[in-house]
Amino acid sequence: MKRAAGLSAGLALLCGGTGCGGGLPLLHPAQTLAQGDVRAEAGFSGNIAVGDLANAVTQAQADQNATGGAPTNPGSDPTFAKGAIVLASAAPGLAPIGGARVGMGWQSEGGIVYTGRAIRFDVRHAFTLSDRWALSLGVGGSSVLYGHQSDGVLSNVTLSQIHGWGADVPLLVGYQSAGELYSIWLGARGGWEQVDISDVTSEPKSVTLGNPPVPLSATRFWGGGLLGFAVGFRHVHVALELDAAYQIINGSYNSTTVPQISGVTLAPATALWWDF
Repeated sequence: MKRAAGLSAGLALLCGGTGCGGGLPLLHPAQTLAQGDVRAEAGFSGNIAVGDLANAVTQAQADQNATGGAPTNPGSDPTFAKGAIVLASAAPGLAPIGGARVGMGWQSEGGIVYTGRAIRFDVRHAFTLSDRWALSLGVGGSSVLYGHQSDGVLSNVTLSQIHGWGADVPLLVGYQSAGELYSIWLGARGGWEQVDISDVTSEPKSVTLGNPPVPLSATRFWGGGLLGFAVGFRHVHVALELDAAYQIINGSYNSTTVPQISGVTLAPATALWWDF
């Protein structure tokens, strides 16, 4: 029952957080593109917090509703602070995807993807295991973009003023059919991200732009697995991927330090590929 309730809460957060978060999927097979080949992609990604992570946000909403709106002293309520940290760091929601990848030769590839909340750059190298199987190892860096999110379901959590950095390392193994009609890949992925909600100043005068938000800082470490599939013909394919990750989050909201929060997120994604 608790698991079902957590999943239901997570789905509600996904629907209610549309445009506020979203996952940062790979959406590429283990095989790399040939030198000079380019692949563009467009689609959608979701990020669903389940279990304890979803409960943290719904309990913060309950505290907010019990007081008839925003807390009179933001950060003085540990339950609200915990929900604020999860909402900012785990980023449940739905977002568009747009990106491109290019083959660099020597079985290497680089890519860039934008997901509404963040932008990610990566490079990777593939190792041929057989005619149809390959293994790839990559490294990615991401930036959480200031001003690219709408404010969420909690008052005084100004997601439109969030910014931050992250990195991740994916390892994939995958199969690709003759003629590249379909591909399947699975793998492991781990990463780190630091986000802050704080004043942004102009240089050199250090003048605050807009209203000062309630300060928030969160560090997130995560690791998990993924499974993906793509099918198509010649230059057009449809790709699907599901990422599952265990999240460990620490942080502070205004005057309240939040103890370690941990839990699982699910990130389904789909995109249409065009190869050139």
